[in-house]
Amino acid sequence: MLTGIKLVMLGGDARMLEVVRYLSDLDASVRLVGYENATLEGPDTTRVQLCPENLADADAVILPVAGMSEDGLVEARFADGPLALQDDHFSAIPKSALVFTGIARPALTAVSRRHGLTLVKLMELDEVAILNSIPTAEGALALAMEHTDITLHGAQCVVLGLGRCGLTLARSLVGLGARVSVFARKPADLARIVEMGQKAVGPESLTDAVATADVIFNTIPALILTADVLAHVPRHAVVIDIASAPGGTDFRFAEKRGIHAILAPSLPGIVAPKTAGRIIAQTIARMLRERV
Repeated sequence: MLTGIKLVMLGGDARMLEVVRYLSDLDASVRLVGYENATLEGPDTTRVQLCPENLADADAVILPVAGMSEDGLVEARFADGPLALQDDHFSAIPKSALVFTGIARPALTAVSRRHGLTLVKLMELDEVAILNSIPTAEGALALAMEHTDITLHGAQCVVLGLGRCGLTLARSLVGLGARVSVFARKPADLARIVEMGQKAVGPESLTDAVATADVIFNTIPALILTADVLAHVPRHAVVIDIASAPGGTDFRFAEKRGIHAILAPSLPGIVAPKTAGRIIAQTIARMLRERV
């Protein structure tokens, strides 16, 4: 239980609604900032304004998965207007509090460090990222099914990257009967791909791999599908780029070549917000219990 714990939720999307419900059910006291248009009720859940006074006694502050932009804006799907954090807000947060975020851009990292706050980047934790890869993979597969006129069973699929999402996605595609090639740079990752029974693709053979692809899934948050690589991709192929914006695809050239390329970051919050929110909430609850 989280009895006596005071939390402040600063904005968010549908995932954070589940976080609020989960933590409230554990008897935490939750203050909601930027939730004017959300349907949330609870005996110890209150909507408050963004001001230093409402942050001053918090045991934890929970930001959206996207964190804070470089100019201080926080995503707030259910707010009446923009939600912007300023330096005096951070200065009011107790030094003993935990500040949770999904990812942290330089501005958030810098202001947290300046005020001596403990910043927890949830999406960098394996317990969150690995489980989060499940709705991510399901969402990517759903997009591929929607935007192709063939079955994934028997399709030539290329997965770029063998991180948490790439690994789950490759295994899911094999389960559907796709013919899967996986691109990686590290020798250890290439060995793992072979061990998994899939075709390992190194940098020297990437263009050959994409030349016969029906669907390409990119998980690498860096430009990997350059114009030079896309020039080898069949025009009927579909690219599903699930890396963080701006993705790893030259979308301008893909459009010019007539390749249907889709940038689809943050899929868990779109296709399975309840599951994704529960994953986040469970980790926050565990860390708060350990902190107490």
